[in-house]
Amino acid sequence: MKEVRIADLKARLSEHLRYVRRGHALTVLDRDTPVARVVPIEASTGLVIRRPAGARPSVAAVPLPPPLRLAVDPVALLLEDRQAEE
Repeated sequence: MKEVRIADLKARLSEHLRYVRRGHALTVLDRDTPVARVVPIEASTGLVIRRPAGARPSVAAVPLPPPLRLAVDPVALLLEDRQAEE
């Protein structure tokens, strides 16, 4: 397996990707410490996009909860909190 430092990978990314496309693996090093491995994708593990299961309501159709009934005015609490910080 070929090892390459991050700076070299950035400088010659296309060349390294061609190497991986040919079926080889690549280990990325950060100061002699392996941090990642770049491997070729297998042909059978392609991305599969599927439709959502079942009918779901749109976001606009979901009802909002009722407003909270507070004994205190939230704006007054906010102003009191901001004045306390000064």
